[in-house]
Amino acid sequence: MAQGLKNEERRQLLGLMATGVIGYLPFLAAGAGETDATALLVDADAEENFKPLRPGDLKIGKPQLVFPFDAKTGTPKNESRLNKLVLIRLAEDQMESQTRSRSVSGVLAYSGICTHQGCDVKTWIAKESVLACYCHASKFALLDGAKVVSGPAPRPLPAVPLSMDGEYLSIASLFPLSPGQ
Repeated sequence: MAQGLKNEERRQLLGLMATGVIGYLPFLAAGAGETDATALLVDADAEENFKPLRPGDLKIGKPQLVFPFDAKTGTPKNESRLNKLVLIRLAEDQMESQTRSRSVSGVLAYSGICTHQGCDVKTWIAKESVLACYCHASKFALLDGAKVVSGPAPRPLPAVPLSMDGEYLSIASLFPLSPGQ
């Protein structure tokens, strides 16, 4: 298990992994039933002055870790590392149609937590067009639905559909994703 996880987070992650519902991220569960909620996205490293991201803020091929942002409270949903997402902007014409349908202006969002043992996934290997987990070298082909192309990860990274809220990137739905999505 990844070092630094609190006992409660560890139990939650193990439960999600055991049931295959790792796509049911905590921030999605917290938003269930809220029809007017919008989750914008902000840089995970920001400590104050949270600035929602636009597609143009992301450089092509450079992943960025983000947290959902609650515009009503003015705070990121960073109380759990399980809420961490990885955004990456890629060439749309290279994506499979299902992958492209989840993107906004070439920007894709996935859980930032590896499906193997819960480490952060944030290393982009451009020559292979994969996102890699630094812990055990699992690689995920993002142009083709984040499927596992090597390493011990048992499932693809859960995808998070995006939409636009005005000029800003947002999560398309605050309702739970289907298992494995």
